[in-house]
Amino acid sequence: MLILLVEDDRPLAFSLQTALRKLGYVVNHVENGETCLHVVATEAPDIVILDLGLPDMDGLKVLKKIRHTSTTLPILLLTARDSINDKVMGLDSGADDYLAKPFEMTELLARLRVLERRLSTAKSTKITIGNVSLDAATQTVIQQDHELELSRKEYMLLKSLMENAGKVLTRATLENRLYSWGEEVCSNALEVHIHHLRKKIGTDFIKTVRGVGYKVTQA
Repeated sequence: MLILLVEDDRPLAFSLQTALRKLGYVVNHVENGETCLHVVATEAPDIVILDLGLPDMDGLKVLKKIRHTSTTLPILLLTARDSINDKVMGLDSGADDYLAKPFEMTELLARLRVLERRLSTAKSTKITIGNVSLDAATQTVIQQDHELELSRKEYMLLKSLMENAGKVLTRATLENRLYSWGEEVCSNALEVHIHHLRKKIGTDFIKTVRGVGYKVTQA
């Protein structure tokens, strides 16, 4: 799950990134609205956590601009504006949820889980290719009635490939789904995850497109 965190309070952003990454989320952080809009347009995060008090433009303006191009991207507002009026404005502008500062991390995580379930339902809860079925709602992978034991990274990698069956995903694209910006990544980390997946699923399920990337072929 790739989260874009838009927050100009650096200590808060750092603590959120640290906590979320420990739980297996990939979290990229930007500090202003213009960069947020660029990242949303080019890197397609799964969820946006958006602060309203940004230095270059109001968060509601950013929210409305996102909604002009993406009606389904889940957006959670974080803000110190906690009046009923502010909440109504945020929700009416297209936010999926609203969390007032200060907040408990447990509440943020609960709200993220709700957005994840909503996202899975909106896309398609289950993807089946050949004898492999991936259920995004339960985050399980079944092959011939046997549940595969996958690490978080292996699951995220397989999910990206199966959601884009028939398309070649480049190394850079896959790494962006698995690792946050600035995170130290071994040069062969992606190949290691692919190798482990092939051992568990079979060598022919994930195809290598030499010099380009990897793909799963829709049966």
